[in-house]
Amino acid sequence: MSVNFSGGGFGAPHVHLHAYRDTEGQSVDVRIMRRLLQFLMPFRHEMIESLVWMLGSAGLALLAPYLVKVLIDTYIASGDYVGLTWMALATLAVYTLDFLLDWRRRWQMEVAANGVLRSMRGDLFRQYQRLTMSYFDNFGTGSLIATITSDVGVVNELLASGLITMFSDVFILVSVIVVMLLMDWRLALLSLSILPLMVVATILFGKVARKVYRKTREKNSIMVGRLAEDIGAMRVIQAFNEEVRMSKEFDQINANNRDANKEAVRLTSLFTPLMELMSTAVTAIILWYGGRNVIDHTITLGIIVAFLSYTSRLFQPVLELSMAFTTWQAAMAGGERVLRILNIDPAIKDRPDAVELTEVRGEVQFNHVNFRYLDNVPVLKDVNLHIEPGATIALVGPTGAGKTTIASLMTRFYDITDGEILVDGRDIRTVTLQSLRRHLGMVPQEPFLFTGTIAYNIRFGKPDATDEEVIAAAKAANAHDFIMALPEGYETEILEGSTNLSLGQRQLVCLARVILAQPGILVLDEATSSVDLRTEGLIQDAMDHLMEGRTSLVIAHRLATVQRADEILVIDHGEIIERGRHEDLLKLNGLYAHLYQTQFLSVERSLAATA
Repeated sequence: MSVNFSGGGFGAPHVHLHAYRDTEGQSVDVRIMRRLLQFLMPFRHEMIESLVWMLGSAGLALLAPYLVKVLIDTYIASGDYVGLTWMALATLAVYTLDFLLDWRRRWQMEVAANGVLRSMRGDLFRQYQRLTMSYFDNFGTGSLIATITSDVGVVNELLASGLITMFSDVFILVSVIVVMLLMDWRLALLSLSILPLMVVATILFGKVARKVYRKTREKNSIMVGRLAEDIGAMRVIQAFNEEVRMSKEFDQINANNRDANKEAVRLTSLFTPLMELMSTAVTAIILWYGGRNVIDHTITLGIIVAFLSYTSRLFQPVLELSMAFTTWQAAMAGGERVLRILNIDPAIKDRPDAVELTEVRGEVQFNHVNFRYLDNVPVLKDVNLHIEPGATIALVGPTGAGKTTIASLMTRFYDITDGEILVDGRDIRTVTLQSLRRHLGMVPQEPFLFTGTIAYNIRFGKPDATDEEVIAAAKAANAHDFIMALPEGYETEILEGSTNLSLGQRQLVCLARVILAQPGILVLDEATSSVDLRTEGLIQDAMDHLMEGRTSLVIAHRLATVQRADEILVIDHGEIIERGRHEDLLKLNGLYAHLYQTQFLSVERSLAATA
């Protein structure tokens, strides 16, 4: 899901719901259920045990009213105090045992429920990590979060407790009907006369509920997505004083979510009392008809009491089964979304015959590479480049020229449309992704740190690194001094969004991370583009240390790296239009010279003024 704004930026948000094209769907999709039930297989023993306890509890629930009938008709009617006492104790024992079995059943169901929840969320998160960057370009974070939280939660509710509960309800329903028919078939048929009406009401409810509850899932996903987006953009919102407008827009989305839930609540609030009214009508029928027969001495008072008890046990599962449609509808909608993601076959994955990329000399070639994110919208056109082992190639060009795309293709975040990319003469599509990326070190333009300690972030690419190795990497990245100046040093916790570190400090930590990983090939994506001159000097010094003896592809923004590169490639509109060393490109008086005059020369003047 993505949230975009209309032209001009001041209209209501236009929400594109890729995951909710079908708001009708099926109430029960056998294919979806078959797949979802696979998540229960590892917990089948717990589910079977829950089923056993459920059957025992249901049997005791059937026995208790019959014991009350015997107590009234046999012992109270005859004035047998001793028998009355023992029967009362027996009834209490039955209810106590029923409580224990029901407690055990619920415990086993919770064990299974938590296991299923963990399993489904684990599978989804692993699938998220396998998905290509193009998927994340099209689907927003909020939609993915909603799927792994609320959608998985409602599916889990159906699998881990709903199925057992529905089986229990069906078992009790059938058993109660049989017992009532055996006790007094006339009174039983009269009591069950209202059942067809309840079935019809349930079917009608299900048809309406299917659409209503899918709509609530849709509106909830929209709200979660917008919330995730606005929280991430809070700095921008406050900087432009747009709190009021954004609050109004969120209020509208929140109101839509409320209205969808009100519609669902309105449906449930009508249906539940209707079912209870029908149940009450049956009670009135039993009291009227049964009471007349008691007066005429054709049935006993105990039968009337037992029938009243059985009636409550009869219509409770009917009501629960009817309300189970709510769970079914939500679970089918949520299950569709969960399985839709799990069924995605990642476009970028290891070929069956992919081999490990073991040793890397560092030779990189782009041969006639073409690439487009969208059909008929070319981003790179016939790109050719050759980097010798240990050499440094710089990419320069205007924003949107395709520089970062080249870096993304190197790491196979995307696959090329035509041509080939070779590392040491081997097509990168023929080696495993894990081994390729293990030999590539990337320093992004926007440094990202995980919530955790600074040491944890430096170790990210090499979790088993010793403290000494972490410190050595930090020193090589010129990060050690500022880290030691922090109150907790290397154990300083990074806050969400890395707000307790400056942008330059984050970049130095990212450089330390790459230095520790010791990759054979470096991809540096404008690593110094957003820092002050002093920090740029620290980063540049660390980069020089990191690049020494390593093949490096540098997306250049500042002058120092460009001047020292073995070759500079000038890219414009996805094509390499100039190539050569710094001095040679200046003599061409082309795009590079223009960029130098407008961008790089101003940096030199700033440096001179500072000196």
